[in-house]
Amino acid sequence: MDKLAGMAMFVKVVEEGSFAAAAEISRVSATMVAKHIGTIEKRLGARLLHRTTRRHHLTEVGRLYYERCKTVLAEVDAAEASASELQSAPRGRLRLVAPVSFGTQSLVPALVDYINQNLEVSVDLALDNNPHDLIGEGYELGIHIGDLKDTNLVARALKPYRRILAASSDYLNRFGRPECPEDLVNHMCLGHSYWRLQGRWHLMGPGDEVREIAIKGRFTTNQGGALRVAALHGAGIVLQPELLLAADIDAGRLELVLPQWSYKPVPMHLVYAPDRRPTAMLRSVIDFLVARFG
Repeated sequence: MDKLAGMAMFVKVVEEGSFAAAAEISRVSATMVAKHIGTIEKRLGARLLHRTTRRHHLTEVGRLYYERCKTVLAEVDAAEASASELQSAPRGRLRLVAPVSFGTQSLVPALVDYINQNLEVSVDLALDNNPHDLIGEGYELGIHIGDLKDTNLVARALKPYRRILAASSDYLNRFGRPECPEDLVNHMCLGHSYWRLQGRWHLMGPGDEVREIAIKGRFTTNQGGALRVAALHGAGIVLQPELLLAADIDAGRLELVLPQWSYKPVPMHLVYAPDRRPTAMLRSVIDFLVARFG
């Protein structure tokens, strides 16, 4: 006899309280129920039930076997549900959170492409540079820039987050083009007021050489997007994420400055809660974002 069918019948006997009740709910004969139980007991070499005229009581072996059977049957149900889900189209509402600059410049265009390809998915994106309790706040996904601290989350590595130097051609034509990091001390450098080390840039160059450069400038703000606009208007040299400045550099609105040097790249991950049954939507968007930014 099929082992899983026998396990399922044994669970029904325990939960219904008798062979007759299990037979009725399963639409088989009581003899067939007894045959299933007998086959299991013979295979295990142990009695599972103490039988009386009215009720059946579990033996110690039967109690342990019952608990294991419930676990196995639940896993089988989950496996079949997952297999069925794999064949269904992504659908539902996706909630995710990401840092402001990356989210605005890079993630939003990617998500628009995703929902254009998956018409039954809607997106609710929160942009915030502060850390979030992904599970507690009900987000399916998050973009994390920096070292990971929450070990309870699954993390998929993306391309490291790299900050580069750039300025407008107008500014560089007026004040010259730096040839080494030390030349930056003679330039207007646009500062981010939230950075921990104000007035200093730690740049990494060829061979992972690191130099700490004292900078000065007359324009500071707390938003990378505002620093980008200041650079476009010739206010100075900006140090901001490559993803934020790439389109301006490609279009010639900004020029790379010291292209072999950048702020030390930091890791970036796509994070989500561990789930033994991820939905088709969650699987597909994870694959999509890893392919786009991995």
